[in-house]
Amino acid sequence: MTAKISHHEALIYVMVTMSAADRTMTDSELMKIGDIVRSLPAFSDFNEEKLVQVAEDCGELLQDEDGLDVIIDKIRESLPSQFYDTAYALAVEVAAADLEVHQEELRYLQFLRDTLDLDKLTVAAIERGARARYRTL
Repeated sequence: MTAKISHHEALIYVMVTMSAADRTMTDSELMKIGDIVRSLPAFSDFNEEKLVQVAEDCGELLQDEDGLDVIIDKIRESLPSQFYDTAYALAVEVAAADLEVHQEELRYLQFLRDTLDLDKLTVAAIERGARARYRTL
């Protein structure tokens, strides 16, 4: 199997794979990942200077043929189950960052919620909250 990663790295892997889902990592998405790491309590004891290296490590794994499967295995192995909804919420935040959610991103969100076995009410609440925060006139 692969080496275990920290829960911080697992959350970052979720966000990086979300950003890369449509093959385009926008500046808005990358800035959102940085903002999340700097501001959320889940990252309070994470060394911010490691963010770029963790993101690059995730990107390298994504280049492999079975990279997404390896990443998902690492996330599930390393992330406590009480953080599964947090991981999904962070993925939704990154998807919404550029105010456009593409079909590939929707498929990744579906894959992630199925993989993390999130219940429909939790998913709906997270997605509804993001719609409210990112709504424009």
